[in-house]
Amino acid sequence: MQKKIPTPRTFRYAAALLATLQVFASVPLLAFAENTGTGQDNSGKTRTPIKHVIVIIGENRTFDHIFATYQPKRGETVDNLLSKHIINSDGTPGANYSFAAQYSAEDTHRDKYENSPQEKSFYPTLPVPLAGGPTTPYVSTVAEAEAVENGLAPDYYKYLTTGGTGLKAHTPDTRILNYNNLPAGPFQLTPGVPYDAYAGSPVHRYYQMAQQLDCNANYATRTNPSGCKADLFPYVEVTVGAGTNGLAQPTPFTQETTGEGGDSMGFYNVQQGDAPYLTSLANNYSMSDNYHQAILGGTGANHIAIGTGDAIWFSDGNGNAIRPPHNTTPGALDEVENPNPQPNTDNWYTEDGYGNGTATGGGSYSNCSDSNAPGVQAMLTYLSTLSREVNPKCDLGHFYLLNNYNPGYYGNGKNAFTDTAKGSSVFTIPPSNVRNIGDALLEKNVSWKYYGDQYNKYVADPYYTDPTNAYCNICNFFQYSSSIMTNAEVRTAHLQDTVNLYQDIQSGNLPAVSFVKPSGFVDGHPASSKLDLFEGFVKKIVDGVKANPELWKDTAILVTVDEGGGYYDSGYVQPVDYFGDGTRIPLIVVSPYTRAGHISHQYNDHVSILKFIEANWGLDPITKRSRDNLPNPVQDRSNPYVPTNSPAIGDLMDLFTFGHSSDHQDHDND
Repeated sequence: MQKKIPTPRTFRYAAALLATLQVFASVPLLAFAENTGTGQDNSGKTRTPIKHVIVIIGENRTFDHIFATYQPKRGETVDNLLSKHIINSDGTPGANYSFAAQYSAEDTHRDKYENSPQEKSFYPTLPVPLAGGPTTPYVSTVAEAEAVENGLAPDYYKYLTTGGTGLKAHTPDTRILNYNNLPAGPFQLTPGVPYDAYAGSPVHRYYQMAQQLDCNANYATRTNPSGCKADLFPYVEVTVGAGTNGLAQPTPFTQETTGEGGDSMGFYNVQQGDAPYLTSLANNYSMSDNYHQAILGGTGANHIAIGTGDAIWFSDGNGNAIRPPHNTTPGALDEVENPNPQPNTDNWYTEDGYGNGTATGGGSYSNCSDSNAPGVQAMLTYLSTLSREVNPKCDLGHFYLLNNYNPGYYGNGKNAFTDTAKGSSVFTIPPSNVRNIGDALLEKNVSWKYYGDQYNKYVADPYYTDPTNAYCNICNFFQYSSSIMTNAEVRTAHLQDTVNLYQDIQSGNLPAVSFVKPSGFVDGHPASSKLDLFEGFVKKIVDGVKANPELWKDTAILVTVDEGGGYYDSGYVQPVDYFGDGTRIPLIVVSPYTRAGHISHQYNDHVSILKFIEANWGLDPITKRSRDNLPNPVQDRSNPYVPTNSPAIGDLMDLFTFGHSSDHQDHDND
């Protein structure tokens, strides 16, 4: 999600729901059969030695952004900026730096969105990176840090008291060496921007991410059959950024107007000490260098994909697809995406954004079954002209959520869409009947929980009146679901605070499947959080599990993030349907059943987590159209990163060694 600084991530709109939405107040909630998972417990009936899976989901970092200079152990290979000689180990440009060259562009059809503009020119220098994050830290003392957040390993609370930028947000980031004369490609953030410091956050919305990747069938090659060049990252940042909200382009308009500049090209250097804990996990357990965000878009849409294997859509609250509010008057509420450039602008979208904190503007839904809908034709044309045509999976008349909207329910089960109280948001998707992994696990009597950091605080404060309430409501994919949220017994048993997680780990009463989300303070989201804080969150959980030998012996901890946050990545991207995939993101598997330092090249995305759960506990795919129906990739030895049977995604099994426990050296606490 594109965060508003300094408040943690959530929509805090005071506007009441418009009259066009009030008609839903009388819509009854969906009726579901009581299913609380009672009966014979099948949690221990697995096809592998893994009896517990913990999925930890951070925020907004690509694989190259963290692991650009990672060097694998002997016998392993990795695909990153260093191995491609795009950069050297010291972070300077390498012999193949031009492979990551970035371009400016010009829309040749000024009235139509182009996912791959043809008029491009090489940037002489990178647009200046701009500062992001708080000028001074959120809290001053460790005691204050411990009062607002309980999800860190003990040595990490100090990092909530450090890292202020000392700069005004959205101004040139003078901490970066040679900030105003950088070559037009990747650059190292550190040591100019200390690893323990807040930094800028690039755009990460659907149509913007599609443009950044610059995918075109005419660019396709044998080694890159999707034809994605990934060469327009800063161009999209400086021409449209995070969203227009239906407003006219500001005058004057410069490369600094959107507040993002060239931030997308920044990376850390693990060889110089950056990301030390994540690096130690990669060295001692297993990691994928071909794992992807499932949706071209932000936090909400990607978390929904983790929970459903699909995208959800605007409905009448009773399972029937209808059109969302759509008012074409400039500045009025319009929740339909329109990435067509406004007249006399280069790429300034007509309708896209978050409503700017009011009941105007909007965007985020697209009817991708309608080739005449704004932005849709360009994407459908691309998918249909590939050598292996891709089914867009767009049902007729469905307006799919592509970015971030509040879920249809509050934590107490109240319908958030029909709520008209002060503090409610017009940018809320109606309750969804799309089936999810919780439904599938309940039916098979396999135990599960979603642990949300600060969930208890949020349930008591659903309108976020407390500034220390940093719970992520858009991240909890179950809060969108009528089947989960209208069943009080299921809701209270399966949606809990991370306070319960730490207790369940210590007592050994952890469910078979756990999804864990840190708060906005420690999720690692650029500008509003830091990567070292996410490391501290992960470390607390890993240390806790390993302190319980009976739990550790059959547990797998999957550490990933929701999406790349708009940062550049050099990895292959496979088109799977209209909604994705997007850039590579990190995935590390911490378990006794991994091989130390192993790097998997099999193509995966977020729905691979569902495929692993289904394979391990003998579940069917969630629905007939969900992405977990896709086959496992067939790999070519000459290029294992590209499935020969595309579209295909893996089930993560090759990250494990089930014949015996791992040979890893237990140094991940170093």
